[in-house]
Amino acid sequence: MPSSYTCQITASPDDIDILGHVNNAVWVQWMERVSVDHWNRDADPAHVDAYIWVVTRHEIDYRGNVTAGDSVTARTWIAEAPRGARFDRMMEFTGTDGKVKVAAKSTWAIIDKATGRILRVPPEVAANFVD
Repeated sequence: MPSSYTCQITASPDDIDILGHVNNAVWVQWMERVSVDHWNRDADPAHVDAYIWVVTRHEIDYRGNVTAGDSVTARTWIAEAPRGARFDRMMEFTGTDGKVKVAAKSTWAIIDKATGRILRVPPEVAANFVD
């Protein structure tokens, strides 16, 4: 069964830019952290040992601001089956007001740790994340 992953993140003063809200680079760091946490939680431990994922593209829509001390609910999921070595990971960060502050789609590619080479996503790896 496909999985999604949800967690809470609270913005610290170090996350804030000159405009007084979470810096764009911090959003990308949060996206990576949430994605890796989802992989580590739901992937077969043998797959975690054998493969690593790298981002090949981010598409990010900034829809609202988050300031120091504000919390967001981060949610990620895989919307579609892999395409060769790649798949798209969806991400939403929702504020306590119920509004999506950031929505994103990131394309990730799988790499075999032993060879350092990109490979097609094995069906057994995708099975825990997509239908």
